[in-house]
Amino acid sequence: MSRIDETLAMDRRRFLRAAVAGGALLVAGGSLAIPRLFAADNTPVGKPGNVLLEIFADDGRDLGPRQVPRLVLSDAQWRQRLSPAAFEVMRRDGTERAFSGEHEKPAHAGLFRCAACATALYDAATEFDSGTGWPSFWQPIAARNLIQNRDNSFGMDRTAISCAGCGSHLGHVFDDGPQPTGLRYCMNSVALRFVARTTG
Repeated sequence: MSRIDETLAMDRRRFLRAAVAGGALLVAGGSLAIPRLFAADNTPVGKPGNVLLEIFADDGRDLGPRQVPRLVLSDAQWRQRLSPAAFEVMRRDGTERAFSGEHEKPAHAGLFRCAACATALYDAATEFDSGTGWPSFWQPIAARNLIQNRDNSFGMDRTAISCAGCGSHLGHVFDDGPQPTGLRYCMNSVALRFVARTTG
C-alpha cells in the first residue's frame, strides 16, 4: 500500500469512527448531489453513500478514480473539524471578505485540497490573478471532484461549486476567465488547503 493509500485509509477510518460516535452513518449508494440541509447540531447533514472521486497523490500523480465514502457529519462535528470562518463558508454557503484570505498564487508547485475532507480540487498551475480578491482557477483538477448547482440567491443567477467528497460549499464558477477554458472558478480561501508538491 502506497503512502497516499495509507493516508486515505487512515483518514477514512478516523472519519468513520467520528461519524459513528456522533450518530452519523456512512453507507453505500445515494446520489452525487448533496442537499443543503440545516439540521439540529447532532443530526447528520447530507446524504450518506459512496462517491466516485479522482484521487491525486501529493506529488501530483493522478491515481485514478475510486469509490470512497462521502463524508457526512453533524453540524456539531463540522464545527469541531472546521474553523468558525470555514464553517460559515463551507457549511452555510457563506463568502469570505475579498482579499482577506491566503492562497494567492503560491510560490511553488502543488495542489489545493478541500479543507474539510482533503479531496483534490485544483492544481496550482491553473491559478491566475483575477483581481477579485479570491483565489481563482481556470479549471478544476478533475471535474468529477466538484458538484455544480444553480444558485439564485441575492437576486443573481450563478453556478455554485461544492466538493463532491463532502458536499461543502467552495465558491462559484463564472464565464469570464482566461483561455484555454474561459472559466473562472472563484473559490473561498478558507475552503482550500494548499499542499506543496512532493518529489520522489
